[in-house]
Amino acid sequence: MSDRLKALSDAGVSIWLDDLSRERIETGNLASLVEEKSVVGVTTNPTIFAAAIANGERYDEQVAQLVDKGEAVDRVIFELTTEDVRNACDVLAPLAGEDSADGRVSIEVEPTLANDTEGTIASARALWSAVDRSNVLIKIPATKEGLPAITAAIAEGISVNVTLIFGKVRYQEVMDAYLSGLEAARDAGLDLGRIQSVASFFVSRVDTEVDARLDEIGSDEASALKGKAAVANARIAYAAYEDVIASDRWKVLADAGANPQRPLWASTGVKNPDYSDTLYVTDLVVADTVNTMPEKTMDAFADHGELDGDQVTGKVAEAQEVFDRLAAVGIDFEDVLVVLETEGVDKFKKSWTELTETVQGQMEKAAK
Repeated sequence: MSDRLKALSDAGVSIWLDDLSRERIETGNLASLVEEKSVVGVTTNPTIFAAAIANGERYDEQVAQLVDKGEAVDRVIFELTTEDVRNACDVLAPLAGEDSADGRVSIEVEPTLANDTEGTIASARALWSAVDRSNVLIKIPATKEGLPAITAAIAEGISVNVTLIFGKVRYQEVMDAYLSGLEAARDAGLDLGRIQSVASFFVSRVDTEVDARLDEIGSDEASALKGKAAVANARIAYAAYEDVIASDRWKVLADAGANPQRPLWASTGVKNPDYSDTLYVTDLVVADTVNTMPEKTMDAFADHGELDGDQVTGKVAEAQEVFDRLAAVGIDFEDVLVVLETEGVDKFKKSWTELTETVQGQMEKAAK
């Protein structure tokens, strides 16, 4: 077992793999990552599935069967992806006991529904029912239209991974949506202890956008701030989470058996080669959080990642100073957040198109 990854896990950080394929499941690779690299969860997205389906023959038989039945491409995607997530849930099931928030596998609602509340709710219900495993999480984007869908899903007892969160204010809205859903579930007589949720706060994309703007400014003061916005932003988000956990509203729900909606650090693969390839792991260590990593980032931390205790709690003033300095050199962070969310939704939709085209190609091969 990797000593560094075990130490990270022992520090209270749940290590989730940001990848999945039928090959990982069927060869025992996923089970090995659980045993050897302290992996206790999995996240997926359409781009991950597109790569898996394009590069593996393990889907061919199921694709052929679905083509023979005359299924449309959207239905084929649904069947292929829910099959993989169901089987991954079974691999991770031993980690998802009554007292564990781990052992979870996430699957995303159709990204074209990011601005469609009712469509998102319907997609979440369909995925929850099809996977039919208590340790699945349904990924719902934190768009304005996604917020009521989060509440509705939680109210029905559907566990949710809220994705595409970039800023503190939207994160606060996400946490409010979660609590509102729990309150509705409680009032409906549901067992709150069976509902799990994480809130996926995106990290590296913040630095990518802010750094590009700092480069345009070009001053020494601007250059000195490169690579600092993303971690500061996440630390401010964590302080907002602490405020909610300390609230009377949360304490009432906790007393009723509710589970906290853990912060999840997403988009933790480092894009800039000038930065440490473990930056968004090392600098965001804090107990009771999740870090979902591409395997490349996981391996980098296993090889040379460093731990130096809690890097988040009590650092909100330091983080705010970064934002004060960013504003002083001319960075409009509110505009950064608008751009990131808009681009994030566009990327989600583009990845769905990529997956659709990939599966369509496999269906055409099967039909020959």
